[in-house]
Parts: sequence; C-alpha cells; structure tokens
Amino acid sequence: MSLLEVDDVVVQFGGVTAVNHASFAAHAGRITGLIGPNGAGKTTCFNVISGLQRPTRGKVRFDGRGVTRLPVHRRSKRGMGRTFQRLEAFGSLSVRENVRVAFDIHRGPIGWIRPSSADVDALLERVGIASYAGERADSIPTGTARLLELARCLAGQPKLLLLDEPSSGLDETETDAFGELLQELAAEGRAILMVEHDMDLVMGVCDDIHVLDFGSVIASGPPSLIRSDPAVQQAYLGYSDVEDAADSADSADSADDPATVTQVLPVVHEEVR
Repeated sequence: MSLLEVDDVVVQFGGVTAVNHASFAAHAGRITGLIGPNGAGKTTCFNVISGLQRPTRGKVRFDGRGVTRLPVHRRSKRGMGRTFQRLEAFGSLSVRENVRVAFDIHRGPIGWIRPSSADVDALLERVGIASYAGERADSIPTGTARLLELARCLAGQPKLLLLDEPSSGLDETETDAFGELLQELAAEGRAILMVEHDMDLVMGVCDDIHVLDFGSVIASGPPSLIRSDPAVQQAYLGYSDVEDAADSADSADSADDPATVTQVLPVVHEEVR
C-alpha cells in the first residue's frame, strides 16, 4: 500500500497551470524520485503534499487518510518531514542547537523538561556532521547545511521524508555517502520522495521515478525504464535515442550523396592549399 498518494492534482495561479492533473505515489521502504526540468512543477507538488499550497483540484492521501485540507503542522504530527531547496536553518544558533530546537518542538513539554543531548549528538553523528556541532549554522558549508536540515527533519521521526534538492552543495564523495544514508533510512521503513537534479544519485538510489514536464507526469517507473524513455530524454535530458538514430542515418545518406561530396570537397581542397 502506498504511504503517500497524490491523486489528479491541479494547481493554477491565475491563468498559469503549474501542476496539471498529476498523480503519483511513494511507498514505505522505497526511495522515489520526482524529476524534471526547472519550472516543471516539482516544488509546487511538494508544497501541495506538505500543506503549504492548496490545490485547485485533486487529493492527497497520507498513511491511508485524506490530508488535502490539513494544515502543515497537522501533517507534520502525522509523520511528514520536509527539507527545502532554500536553506532554512537558524543562522545565529549552532548546528547542535538547530537540531535541539527540532527535537523540542516535536516532543513538546516533555522535551522541554527533560531534553536529551545524547539524542541530538547521535543524530548529528548519523548524518555525518558531528564535527560541526558547535559551529554557527550560518558559517558552515552549503553541503553541511543540507545535512543539518536532514537532521532536523529526522528529529521528528517522520514516516515520509520530502527532500528538495538535498545533494546540492555536496561533493562527489559526500554525495556517495549521502546516497548510502538515504538507502539506510528507507530500509528502516520510511518513504522518501526526493526532488533532485543529480541524475547519478537519482538513478543510483531511487526505486521508482516520476518525471514532470509542464506540470504533467510524462513517465513513471524504475530507473532503467526512465533512462531509456524517449519522452524523458527529449523533455529533460535534452536528447532522444530515436532522433540520434535518425540523425546518424541522415548523415550516412548525405555522405553517400554525390552532390554532398562535391559540395564538401572544394572546402577541403581550399584548406589543404
């Protein structure tokens, strides 16, 4: 059963349709990619799922219950956690304090009375930023700040992780480690829905991928199917195997055409002279 279901969602801003009858799902224990060109409607979909944007039409179901009209904090209490494309850390607080705030908010009064530093430090260690624990959040590298956002998100023990470009700012080695962390988090039973432009990461860790273009889902399936889909290649990857094959055939035909050879030869002779 799908943990998250997005059903026929439409989002319109005036005369502009940002999301156009989009339907997709995310499953517990699996990593799902939501990819597409800039402006395809990916972040708008995230806003609808997390409650920041009311859809013009359509429904969102989470953990078997409709949440389309629930506010953000109610969805969070039910087990949704989200990071943002734009970094949202408290810059004047330390890395450790940022995560402590998240723990306190989710635990409520009990957390304020009996805070646990061990939980905070363990979470920093798990995402790989324990060495930055005492540094101000506005002084750490961008990649580290991304991992800080993930740690704050995990403090709420979410069933669903919504990650918006989480590898931005990470180098190749850090991205590899991040991919392994995502797989570990999914293996614990979480559903992960990820908007990401790093195709190596997406193709390497995602179990399922949905592709958006102009607000519509144009393809869904495993990475092997998405990689070879001509519509995806044209819309997002910028090429098509079908077109490349046709171009190659045209080039071969032109090379055999005497008229073409005649046109090319004078140029070659001129360059030789």
